[in-house]
Amino acid sequence: MYGNVRGSGGGPPGERRAARRRGAFGAASALGALLLVSGCFSSSDDGEGDGKAGAKPGQQPKSTVPYWVNPDGKAARQAAAYAKDGKNDEAREIDKIAAQPVAEWIGIEDPQGEARGFTEAAAKAGREALLVLYNIPHRDCGSYSKGGAADGNAYRAWLDGVLKGIGDRPTTVVLEPDALPHIEDKCTPEQFHEERYALLTEAVGKLKALPHTKVYLDAGNPHWIKDPGRMVEPLKRAGIDKADGFALNISNFQTTEENKKYGKQLSSMVGGKHFVIDTSRNGNGPAPGGDDPENWCNPSGRALGATPTTRTGDPLVDAYLWIKRPGESDGTCKGGPKAGDWWPSYALDLARNTK
Repeated sequence: MYGNVRGSGGGPPGERRAARRRGAFGAASALGALLLVSGCFSSSDDGEGDGKAGAKPGQQPKSTVPYWVNPDGKAARQAAAYAKDGKNDEAREIDKIAAQPVAEWIGIEDPQGEARGFTEAAAKAGREALLVLYNIPHRDCGSYSKGGAADGNAYRAWLDGVLKGIGDRPTTVVLEPDALPHIEDKCTPEQFHEERYALLTEAVGKLKALPHTKVYLDAGNPHWIKDPGRMVEPLKRAGIDKADGFALNISNFQTTEENKKYGKQLSSMVGGKHFVIDTSRNGNGPAPGGDDPENWCNPSGRALGATPTTRTGDPLVDAYLWIKRPGESDGTCKGGPKAGDWWPSYALDLARNTK
């Protein structure tokens, strides 16, 4: 997801999301799923790891956040590598990321295997899986995370694999970041709108038919879709009535308070639906607009935000989540690798800048 607000045509500073994370997905997720299925991930008790820099992380207290910490995620491997090289200060910084539950983005090649692997590992640890489905046709308007399923039938086949992989295990799904805001801002051509609504409605219905799955539709952020009323019709046409709620700030840097204000306004227009906020990189808020039309893409000086929790102190906010995976690039801007690739120096900056 996210190139600029109008695909290749640019857009007002600060209104774009943030180049999607996964880019081409695939390799990393497939590897993770294979490790999971082969039993290389162990379950852990409540609490963190053994305290050594770069040690394999344990699970966070379930009373604070029920989501699974991947003990062999990219950040955990980076921290271990730093520790092995005697770079303990760097390892401790990256541990700030490795210790937290972050969303797993399901790839395109083996959706059933990946979904099963992640959900089984989470269940074994007594936790809930947090997954992102990001494969809608005509994804990201041809920008940094362009791609997606070839057509509606290909998407349905991919989704069916995800559904089989999740089964009856507790799972929270963030469904198709960008898909609805890109309809609203006219980035996605009009001829694809009806199919997209149909696919999202079908996905919500099928996911909610699973016994223990929660679903949140993406509703943008307050600097992209500045009037929350503009998201009401898209959400309704995509099945918000059956979903658990909506997600805000995915891969962006807008403050938690701004997102809460926006979310409460939007909630009041869609039947009081609850919402979640991506706080993965909003610790210092958004980058100054200035003359940079891509100030959403790998901006410097950003910081990790509030750690994931379901104890938000607000009855409408179900959770603060790390949906964007901190340390993964937004795209090939400002010296970054392709969207979704791990970028060690950027990960270190996020951690070091965290208050």
